[in-house]
Amino acid sequence: MYIKENPHDIVHHLEYNAERPHLIIPEYGRHLQKLIEQATEIEDRVERNKAAKYIIAVMGSLNPHLRDVPDFQHKLWDQLFIMSDFKLDVDSPYPVPSREMLQQKPERLNYPQNFPKYRFYGNNIKYMIDVANKWEEGDLKTALIIVIANHMKKSYLSWNKDTVKDDVIFEHLFELSNGKIDMKASSEELLNTTELMRTNKKLSNKSQMAIKPKIMAKKPNNQNKNNNRKPL
Repeated sequence: MYIKENPHDIVHHLEYNAERPHLIIPEYGRHLQKLIEQATEIEDRVERNKAAKYIIAVMGSLNPHLRDVPDFQHKLWDQLFIMSDFKLDVDSPYPVPSREMLQQKPERLNYPQNFPKYRFYGNNIKYMIDVANKWEEGDLKTALIIVIANHMKKSYLSWNKDTVKDDVIFEHLFELSNGKIDMKASSEELLNTTELMRTNKKLSNKSQMAIKPKIMAKKPNNQNKNNNRKPL
């Protein structure tokens, strides 16, 4: 015998997300959250342990790509206790996490607070200059200083997009080395601006060519679409 349901009863049993409890780890969804809540209410400890292992198996099946990750099972058990709001009392093969441990804030990282006067050179140039200051006088140190000066000139041109005289680079090098590297009276000539700009342009073109095939692959082939159209 068919009994017609009252539409008002159906509407009465509808659930809205705004009325539901907050999902602690939304990636696992509402159904798994309810499974954990039901397992928490099981009075028999043996049955509760079985339910916990079943839930762990379901959680693992939802993330098959992480099965080979070290301590994957440990992570699943930690998430199980977190999703139960630390109310689930079961025998875990791993140490049970605590709410206080999860609320601990990591130590503040000491980022280098460098505010160089010539930022377009970067911190690596300053590091190279400091290394050159520690080297003994000789041909190797002289060659290193020339390499640093040429790199400084290239960096200057990359950011300023203008010509620069070698005297300016030598002055900056003298300042960044705290007066230990003095090439202001040197007759050494750095690479010319045209050559350095050509090198920068080649590097820029190579990076663009590496990106261009990826962009072209994403574009639809309109020509093929037109060819495949049937005549009217």
